[in-house]
Amino acid sequence: MINLSKVQKYYIACGYTDLRRGIDGLVGIVTTQFQAELTEDSLFIFCGRRTDRIKALYFSGDAYTILYKRLTNGKFQWPRTEIELRKLDTQSFRWLMEGLAVDQKKAIKKVKKQDLF
Repeated sequence: MINLSKVQKYYIACGYTDLRRGIDGLVGIVTTQFQAELTEDSLFIFCGRRTDRIKALYFSGDAYTILYKRLTNGKFQWPRTEIELRKLDTQSFRWLMEGLAVDQKKAIKKVKKQDLF
């Protein structure tokens, strides 16, 4: 059973990924290129040259699952300048899925608590 409610860590592979790769190819990218570990609380997201489709890799503890999303209207705002694995917070992930950039320039950023006086 796929239970994506356990996902707390969202990772995106910045740059371009060949989306013709299947499960084994994407697992190889995560473990070899990024030296990351697939766990039940993480989702790894990839985008090809066409920014209207993405693939996500999820490990449920006993099986790997590929999720594929293709937009019918619009494009994902995918960070292309870096070839690295980038961790997103929940809000940035939501922005990405809604077609917005993951780095919103006018969004209010969370800061550490400071004393007022």
